Amino acid sequence: MGDRTTFGYARPDDGAYIGYRVDGEGPIDIVYQPEWPGNIDMDWQGPVFGSWLRSFSSFARVITHDHRGVGLSSRDVQLPNLETRVFDLLAVLRATGTRRPVLLGGLSSGAVHVLLAAMRPRLPRAIIWLEPAARYSEAPDYPWGVKEEDRDLEADYLSLWGTEDYAKAFVEEQAAIGNELPPEVRSFHAVQTRNACTPDVALRLNEIWDQTDVRGVLEAVNVPTLLLVHEERKDSIEEAEYVASRMPAAELRRMPGSAWTLEEQPAWTEQIREFVGVAPSSPETDTVLSTVLFTDIVGSTERQASLGDRDWKNLVSKHHGIVRETLGRYKGTEIDTAGDGFYATFDGPARAVHCALEIGERVRALGIEIRAGVHTGECEVIDGKVGGIAVSIGKRISDLAGPSDVLASQTVKDLVAGSGLSFEDAGEHELKGVPSSWHIFRVVSLP
Repeated sequence: MGDRTTFGYARPDDGAYIGYRVDGEGPIDIVYQPEWPGNIDMDWQGPVFGSWLRSFSSFARVITHDHRGVGLSSRDVQLPNLETRVFDLLAVLRATGTRRPVLLGGLSSGAVHVLLAAMRPRLPRAIIWLEPAARYSEAPDYPWGVKEEDRDLEADYLSLWGTEDYAKAFVEEQAAIGNELPPEVRSFHAVQTRNACTPDVALRLNEIWDQTDVRGVLEAVNVPTLLLVHEERKDSIEEAEYVASRMPAAELRRMPGSAWTLEEQPAWTEQIREFVGVAPSSPETDTVLSTVLFTDIVGSTERQASLGDRDWKNLVSKHHGIVRETLGRYKGTEIDTAGDGFYATFDGPARAVHCALEIGERVRALGIEIRAGVHTGECEVIDGKVGGIAVSIGKRISDLAGPSDVLASQTVKDLVAGSGLSFEDAGEHELKGVPSSWHIFRVVSLP
């Protein structure tokens, strides 16, 4: 059954072309995204990874796609942040008629999958995360990942992208961790990378991933999750244990060795086959990851007193029209309106922040200013409305804002790397009625 292949393009809302292919047949859909900038046709031809993909297509329908900016997808577009990659993946799932997929990936695609699962908890059947990492680079409170002193070396390495020198360095790096690749990998890898993108694109995508952090959403993922990690890589084990401790439905399995080799492929495939054969459980509570936005007019009481009730009513009506029109453009959902304040939800944090910025810019023409707060977190769905502690946090953040301020939580900042947004530190704050202190950031520039 694994020799059946179809190719097509998915079209997300902005009209980009996302190249995908479907291989094999079976009762389960396995969805995989290449880790580094790739080319899905080249991936299937590869001497190492291609054989692994083909092993899945023997018992499942395997859906792969190139994210925008690389490979067979649109190249003349802004490179994708995490949120964009989620919505592009959703477009691929729609185009392929995929329901209840198993989301398989590592590094960057693993982050895409956990964000999608938190946003759409009933969509995935399961997640399989290879060598899981909640962020790519080291941080004061995250002792794993690329160290600060190694970033320049990594940039030098990526500047060779697409060349024989890059392929040679890649093969040597793999050999250093015990992964002795076949000789043909070197020449193939050079061809594969230059069929993916140019060096500047590879460098920029690496920068975006370096700034992305999904720790803030792990606890919102209630989808059955299998974490696979090599047992001889101490740092990877510790990192995987950390990730597992933050995910309510995660199971960590240690695999023999320290590197992923051709000889190990059957064992990994069998673990995955076994896991996807188990019927997934439904979340105990009806929860979803959502981004909440609160806005209101600054100094509304004083302005109402100076204008009088009739003129104030006209001004508020114009304000409401601008807010609702802008929410529609950014696919926000109006949940509640009280006086001059709005509470809305979004599928992605970047959309919410851009929406708040645009509202603030447009209402200045009315001679007023707004303040806004944005937070992303796990929310309860009650009678079709989003509620819970995450909503309270979003409201408390907005209460801290000054005229024309858009304030965001640390989680929002971590999730929007690559969105063209800039932030300045607004300090640690105690939020009324909310446990612990919260690190808040001010959005300071448009993309």
